[in-house]
Amino acid sequence: MINAKSIIITVVSLGIVIGMFFGVRYFIYLQNYKNIIKNINIKKIDLSKVSNGTYLGSFDALEVGADVKVTVNNHKITDIKIIHHKNVRGKKAEVIPERVIEAQSLQVDTVSGATNSSKVILKAIDRALEN
Repeated sequence: MINAKSIIITVVSLGIVIGMFFGVRYFIYLQNYKNIIKNINIKKIDLSKVSNGTYLGSFDALEVGADVKVTVNNHKITDIKIIHHKNVRGKKAEVIPERVIEAQSLQVDTVSGATNSSKVILKAIDRALEN
């Protein structure tokens, strides 16, 4: 006959194993997220080579993602709309499009406290303009 102590030990052991499994899985997920962010490379865009039009771009870095619509007229960025911004605490990075329009460049400062979201939005704009 199985006693209560054996059942409790089995249940606790199973809980520990399951917890470790999900903990390791989450750790790997976070490492992948950090690597994606670390490897974001924002290119210098030559606007003289970008035709008039509206361009869509997106970038997903697991925890943070952005879809943007960029309008170019006479080789100038005239409008950038964030269609979707998946973020954790990066809402304040949504000023990045204004900075890009003002600078007419993707080489703008990121927003402190929302660096990852800033980089993701910039990469989405980069992808829109490289098309």
